[in-house]
Amino acid sequence: MSRALADVRLESLSTNTGPPPHLADVSLHVRYGELFTLLGPPHSGKTGILRVVAGFLPVSRGRVLVDGEDIGGLTPRARGVGYVFHQGALWPHLTVRRHVAFGLEQLRMAPDEVERRVEVVTTRLGLAAERDRLPTALTLDGQRRLALARALAVEPRVLLLDEPLAHLDPLTRQTLRLELARLHRDLAVTTICATRDAADAMALSDRIAIVAGGRLLQVGEPESLYRRPVSRVVAEALGPANFLPVRVAEVRDLGVVVETRRGDRVPVSGIGAFREGSRGLLVLRPETLSITEAAMARGPGIPGHVALRVFEGARYVYEIDVGAGDAIRVELPAGETSHFRLGDRVRVEISSDMVVLLPDDLTVPVPAG
Repeated sequence: MSRALADVRLESLSTNTGPPPHLADVSLHVRYGELFTLLGPPHSGKTGILRVVAGFLPVSRGRVLVDGEDIGGLTPRARGVGYVFHQGALWPHLTVRRHVAFGLEQLRMAPDEVERRVEVVTTRLGLAAERDRLPTALTLDGQRRLALARALAVEPRVLLLDEPLAHLDPLTRQTLRLELARLHRDLAVTTICATRDAADAMALSDRIAIVAGGRLLQVGEPESLYRRPVSRVVAEALGPANFLPVRVAEVRDLGVVVETRRGDRVPVSGIGAFREGSRGLLVLRPETLSITEAAMARGPGIPGHVALRVFEGARYVYEIDVGAGDAIRVELPAGETSHFRLGDRVRVEISSDMVVLLPDDLTVPVPAG
């Protein structure tokens, strides 16, 4: 399988039809061969963006450009876009072989070329032994592979994936996630994926856009977004985080010192638009924190006591009560740390480089990227 890599640009897309939320001034550049993910909760607008690119949802304003060509006036079939639907959209009366061959036959390919591509794609997607089976005889994982095989067989310029790993059991999900990453590495087809799962997005994507209310909130590489979200909505979309209400107690040349509601102080690196007395939210990722016995603590941190401990096999999850109605979740590897018991007096140690301070009144961030 081979194809020329495609460049996709969405320019000021807005819609006024289809399920809400309608898209509002969505602009985006998906680079050649990139796997770009739209990450957001249900009914955020991410599927609407896919449907606009595919030609299933008309726009009230804006353009969709593929390699500089405005494809807005083309039918879905003429756009060279492969779409893998959330539920697969498989035909119950067609075998795996007939599913994969269908699009190729619509392109009026020679029968021997159709058969060759069916063999190549089904083998590549692990469906070689299932070619004569109906979709109902496949596992959910197999049905997802079939939907992907059908889309890839026609060698689309752009591949659209709508929740490709939804509803799979954790082990199958992890396996297929790795296979999708390997498949994209090998084929390098320009891909736009929509998902609500942060782990899928960060594992698969070259870049991510956080979507909510039909708008793009922030765009960037996975690690950059995870470490430096511009709002609480973005931070929550990317995985578990603690949000601790604080007040700026001191402004320094290289950052600020914030004070919790109980009066504990924590330094935060970086320079922002904060003044002494400013209110904000301290964003603390659970896996970036550590715990020490209160009497042994040396660095910056917040004292408290262990209110909850949960063993999850590879890690312990602690909830530390830090007073004034606030609690901090901390995740520690099970085999690399001392175990703390309920009621133990401890100190949550915080690296000033690993925390983010957000203004508490920032609700609609400016898109980046």
